[in-house]
Amino acid sequence: MLLSSLGTSSANVALPTLAQAFSASFQEAQWIVLAYLLAITTLIVSVGRVGDIIGRKLLLLTGLVLFIAASVLGGIAPTLGLLIAARAVQGLGAAIMMALTMAMVSEAVPQEKTGSAMGLLGSMSAIGTALGPSLGGVLIAGFGWRSIFLINVPLGILAWVLSRRYLPEDRHELKAERTDLDILGSLWLASSLGAYALAMTLGRGSFGMINGALLLLAGTGLGLFLRTEAKAASPLIQLKLFRDPVLSASLAMSALVATVIMTTLVVGPFYLSRSLGLETALVGLVMTTGPLVAALTAMPSGRAVDRFGSQRMTIVGLAAMTAGSLTLSVLPTTFGIVGYIIPLAFITAGYALFQTANNTSVMQAVQPDQRGVISGMLNLSRNLGLITGSSVMGAVFAIASSTTSIQSATAETVASGMRTTFAVAAMLTVIALGMAMGGQILSRNSRTPAHDK
Repeated sequence: MLLSSLGTSSANVALPTLAQAFSASFQEAQWIVLAYLLAITTLIVSVGRVGDIIGRKLLLLTGLVLFIAASVLGGIAPTLGLLIAARAVQGLGAAIMMALTMAMVSEAVPQEKTGSAMGLLGSMSAIGTALGPSLGGVLIAGFGWRSIFLINVPLGILAWVLSRRYLPEDRHELKAERTDLDILGSLWLASSLGAYALAMTLGRGSFGMINGALLLLAGTGLGLFLRTEAKAASPLIQLKLFRDPVLSASLAMSALVATVIMTTLVVGPFYLSRSLGLETALVGLVMTTGPLVAALTAMPSGRAVDRFGSQRMTIVGLAAMTAGSLTLSVLPTTFGIVGYIIPLAFITAGYALFQTANNTSVMQAVQPDQRGVISGMLNLSRNLGLITGSSVMGAVFAIASSTTSIQSATAETVASGMRTTFAVAAMLTVIALGMAMGGQILSRNSRTPAHDK
């Protein structure tokens, strides 16, 4: 989990250096990050299903090998095209690592410790996100850009050795009953998700004919995927799973809160620099508050989930995010940087608690032969939320700031844009909170008849 998070955040800081090294435009260099994210987004559900079929430990070790090999290739790549290809393969390895690490929790730890284990995974993800930019900057300054990829090699080998030695062996009875992979369904889902991700990321905030065509392609692919799954003997995703309102709500909530988290990353730097007038170094320091709080609170969140229950902690986490979003739309203009940091801490702490509780709730309830694919779906919903937040909430901020160029916006218009954007973010968390409370009522009602009987 740490490696896959580092793979995203450490490359972002290297984009200016890589654009200069390969004499490429910024748009061309962006594909170094985009190829990695697209590979994860399009393949994470399919690799989770493959793990259910052939064995999760076997595929996890294979994913680590792919990640290591791609890191070597990226570190020695002589051309930008080869580096982008290496990043796509690295993204495939990361998708395997993300999906199957979460799926194996139920086999690696007792059920009463699931929340703590999920919290630990959350801590590793947050630490990787927070550490990536600073580690990447130090490595680039000291050893050049190739080192940000080559550093993954010894870390990946260590992870492979530890996984090979300590993770539980695959048990035959936990594998999926049918051993044939729904290849056609996997292709339709991957193409649909890839088209959506491209539609949300191409154009750097502008929405043109290409984006519209990609969205149409994504919708068509999704329709064909659903049709294929309804007829498949061994579907990639059993559509009957979505009849469970708790699972459907959990996936929707995950996407909504990820959208809000991405809003802090997209809007925050502009507000801190343009409205509060902070220098770049101080902006970066303030922005690390979020991942740092998430890293520090994820493990205590896991223990709270184990003690008080996942449903209750889901509601508490969403309530904290709602309070933080509402406060963030008001306090900074009055209290400056302190008024920004405190609400941000509430948002990220609430997010850590929500993620731990939501993931625990889903993974404890799912059938053993579906853990890989469901874990992939949880990661997918989060990733789609991040992509949507980057595009849609960025557009909301630009519109609310009443400017065509954010660089020319005044401090007042940026502040106004942030207030509006986080008011919208609060609405999203309120919707998620309503889903969580509705799910708790449904769960309580479903237990009552059996208890009375």
